[in-house]
Amino acid sequence: MAVKKNPAAPAVLSPRALGRATLERQLLLRRTAMSAKEAVGHLVGLQAQNTKPPYYQLFARLDGFDPAELAGLMESREVVRIVTMRSTIHLHTAADALTLRPLVQAARDRELKMFRKGLAGVDLDRLGAVAGQLVEERPRTPKEIREALLTEWPHADPQALGVAARCLLPLVQVTPRGVWAKSGRVALTTAEHWLGSPSGPVPAPDATVLRYLGAFGPASVQDMQTWAGLTRLREVFERLRPQLITFRDENGVELFDLPNAPRPDEDTPAAPRFLPEFDNVLLGHADRTRVIPPQYRGRNGNGNQAYGTVLVDGFLAAIWRLGGGTGAGSGATTLTVQPLGRLSRADRDAVTEEAVRMLRTMATAGTDAHGYDIRFTTFVDFGR
Repeated sequence: MAVKKNPAAPAVLSPRALGRATLERQLLLRRTAMSAKEAVGHLVGLQAQNTKPPYYQLFARLDGFDPAELAGLMESREVVRIVTMRSTIHLHTAADALTLRPLVQAARDRELKMFRKGLAGVDLDRLGAVAGQLVEERPRTPKEIREALLTEWPHADPQALGVAARCLLPLVQVTPRGVWAKSGRVALTTAEHWLGSPSGPVPAPDATVLRYLGAFGPASVQDMQTWAGLTRLREVFERLRPQLITFRDENGVELFDLPNAPRPDEDTPAAPRFLPEFDNVLLGHADRTRVIPPQYRGRNGNGNQAYGTVLVDGFLAAIWRLGGGTGAGSGATTLTVQPLGRLSRADRDAVTEEAVRMLRTMATAGTDAHGYDIRFTTFVDFGR
């Protein structure tokens, strides 16, 4: 059973039960007809260090997803790429970019302190004003920002000046950067200038806690702190406790959740899903055993490089990449899957079916299944 009942204590949820709940809320247990914009908002943003992963994240989650839909949202400035949670680039709706960025400013302040030696003698208020004027005059590359700030503070460390600008200002990456089938270097301006709207005051975190639980719960305080890159959220959860229900994981950690949120039975089927590097579901908790089996911890990346991952029966079971060999036919696209353990024949067939489905939408080899070369290999050093 998904829930072990004990009249004297909160119910205990197994990793599998937690995984099914999170997959449902992450739109990975079954694809949904939700629009791309609605999904980005529901998921409280998409991890977006690289430009293509948000498109793959939405393909894995949305029924009938077309990359052009998300590309159009970027070009119309309804979604933007901006540094928010964990000091990493996320794709957010315009409304969230203007509210979540102020919410996580405390984390940006902590990051800035790490570079204080390189900022000796630098007036940070003035730096913010100078950098803001620069990028609102026209979008600037990080190199242009550093070079301009060096003319004001020639004895400062260039990297520290660039980090300071990023921490002090809500900088967004402007298009065509991040638009599907287009290319563009990183160029930055302020969210307020790009979106034509001022950022709001720092919001109370309560609403974001509830949204996090709706997309990632059930979850512990530490889970959310890891996701957001914030600290001292215990008092927020305690303030919200009357609105929430609680469980325990198998290690006794208290988990909070929304009373009416879906918690499917742990035996609910979960079809294979191909996820890009740094997918939300892999990074949304301190304890990731609900999706990553303990024996595969760390296997979905090598240092700072993360790999595409394949979920089988709701858990990390393989890594994948495009390319890496000559396809079976002229112009064919090669997709290499490296299982981390044994996959049954039925699992391989299901993974292959999902791979072809993904490539028909996301690759450029055409729409004929014979144009795809799906390979299973026992070892590929994807870090090379």
